[in-house]
Amino acid sequence: MARVALITGGMGGLGEAVCIKMAALGYRVVTTHSPNNLKVSDWLQNMNNLGFSFQAYPCDVADFDSAKACVQTVAKELGPIDVLVNNAGITRDMTFKKMSKADWDAVIRTNLDSVFNMTKQVMDGMMERKWGRVVNVSSVNGQKGAFGQTNYAAAKAGMHGFTKALALEVARFGVTVNTISPGYIGTKMVTAIPQEILDSKILPQIPVGRLGKPEEIAGLVAYLASDEAAFLTGANISINGGQHMS
Repeated sequence: MARVALITGGMGGLGEAVCIKMAALGYRVVTTHSPNNLKVSDWLQNMNNLGFSFQAYPCDVADFDSAKACVQTVAKELGPIDVLVNNAGITRDMTFKKMSKADWDAVIRTNLDSVFNMTKQVMDGMMERKWGRVVNVSSVNGQKGAFGQTNYAAAKAGMHGFTKALALEVARFGVTVNTISPGYIGTKMVTAIPQEILDSKILPQIPVGRLGKPEEIAGLVAYLASDEAAFLTGANISINGGQHMS
């Protein structure tokens, strides 16, 4: 029986690349989408046209009960989740002076609380089966900070604290928990930045001189989800073209 991989926020640029990579490796791929997303059927059809029969389930990852209901439905219809990729996230960028409590709460709930909400639903089963993989998608800005991102950087840094502590608790059960911290990746969101800004502000920070490819991030996620990565846990792997070396 093929392993089940659940990728939150899998309909975006990076999440989509992870879904495709995992499916190509033989996983049964499930993704979540916000309950009010009207483009789900179009995305699923586009993926089906490419040869990928994904499953997509509504889930507000920031809400514990919604996460619980989603995972229960997936388990009932497809089987227990073997690989969880916590990829869903949002931004509400502005200086701290302008940031409201609502802006702070929205990012913390979606980017950090969601990691607890989703992982809580799958961890007992992984431990009982003596195998599981959790991959948390953080950011280079959680490592080095970024102007106008106190909320986002705090959430992404907190994600790795969660990774390290949980990895210690579940390692003896054959479950690994790791973080990856991508830099600037050539998703639609990043490539929408004016070329002048990319050329003058962003690319000069990246020693390899280019944006990362979503497929490169997906390849790292796939490795961390594999049997070969069984000795790797509690790590934060930077994949940023050398932009930030820690």
